[in-house]
Amino acid sequence: MDRILELKLPATKCEKCGPGYPTPLEAMKGPREEIIYLPCIYRNTGIEAPDYLATVDVDPKSPHYCQVIHRLPMPNLKDELHHSGWNTCSSCFGDSTKSRTKLMLPCLMSSRIYVVDVGSEPRAPKLHKVIEAEDIHAKCDLGYIHTSHCLASGEVMVSSLGDPKGNGKGGFVLLDGETFEVKGTWERPGGAAPMGYDFWYQPRHNVMISSEWAAPNVFRDGFNPADVEAGLYGSHLHVWDWQRHEIVQTLPLQDGLIPLEVRFLHNPDAAQGFVGCALSSTIQRFYKNQSLQPLNGTPAPGLITDILLSLDDRFLYFSNWLHGDLRQYDISDPQRPRLTGQLFLGGSIVKGGPVQVLEDQELKSQPEPLVVKGKRVPGGPQMIQLSLDGKRLYVTTSLYSAWDKQFYPDLIREGSVMLQIDVDTVKGGLKLNPNFLVDFGKEPLGPALAHELRYPGGDCSSDIWV
Repeated sequence: MDRILELKLPATKCEKCGPGYPTPLEAMKGPREEIIYLPCIYRNTGIEAPDYLATVDVDPKSPHYCQVIHRLPMPNLKDELHHSGWNTCSSCFGDSTKSRTKLMLPCLMSSRIYVVDVGSEPRAPKLHKVIEAEDIHAKCDLGYIHTSHCLASGEVMVSSLGDPKGNGKGGFVLLDGETFEVKGTWERPGGAAPMGYDFWYQPRHNVMISSEWAAPNVFRDGFNPADVEAGLYGSHLHVWDWQRHEIVQTLPLQDGLIPLEVRFLHNPDAAQGFVGCALSSTIQRFYKNQSLQPLNGTPAPGLITDILLSLDDRFLYFSNWLHGDLRQYDISDPQRPRLTGQLFLGGSIVKGGPVQVLEDQELKSQPEPLVVKGKRVPGGPQMIQLSLDGKRLYVTTSLYSAWDKQFYPDLIREGSVMLQIDVDTVKGGLKLNPNFLVDFGKEPLGPALAHELRYPGGDCSSDIWV
């Protein structure tokens, strides 16, 4: 009788899988980041040059460590590049025909979308396609576009803040993931939210959450407190039926003005997440079948402008752009977050600055100005990105060119910076890396405003697991 021997081979890297990783925890085992892409903005700086995509070398072993190694200028002026996303990500991990080769660059002001080829030569991206605003206006009646997410269907979805005239309209542009043709709106006709900004979907619970900043006509040229009194800034989250593409619930945020970045827990089975409310300086937790829970804030508007969750859903990070501090919370128990790290990285309340703090329940004295490698850092911590393993946090200091000009005029004169923070993933804690600085004040065409950060292989805010 013949014997059939079964040989069990050790697990190897999947050769026929799609982009990204099968699970968030597997993503944490991914390779260390070596380059970072980030958009750099010249609108409102007085420099008549196009925005561009910078490629920064972040490999400590590289002779070009901490340097901009490539710049890809856009073909138009005053686009206001802002956030970015991918043609495909971990939501398509099961599709071996998909490959993460294109970076999507929606333009907040011009309403264009630039599709950038980062696959052919990752260290020297090139422009692949321009989706003109007129195409988006005609097919979607949307404009002023913001967040780009890749879908499991292979399509790309981009949120809008307004209609073509700058009135508030929170809809979603749907793009073909191969040709990048505008297919129309994701939502049903007439079904857009009154305002828009960010979104995150969780298919296992058939839900998407979207947030709202304000109508573009309101925030375009700067911040006016009277607009807050007039109710012109966002204060709601919108809950969408993911399969039916329609709003099923609108949640008013008590003490939650200007809800911006939305983050579900990375675990695709999780039915809860967080949103950072900028003006009220609170983080609010949302969860299924129950109300919102305000978590934490600062005594005066710290302006929480970005939040992140580590891939193991253990730590939440957020930036207080005006106060100038970056915070780390242990959210192992999401209902009882615990502050484990805080670091001041500039901001408006530093000693010798324009603001005098008369009373603060947290600080004994105003923080010292931050000087890294001889440069006093202008602005405050804004966009943040965490390494896959959770051990490094990258920070930039520009929010939006018109607001930069209003709140931190020195950002316009000196340009923004990129910093790196070392993270204690065992006990919690944040420590500035004093040897890391990318100074966008020294760019060839003049000081630039650097914004959101992306790794070629995906990261904590680009990839969604289904």
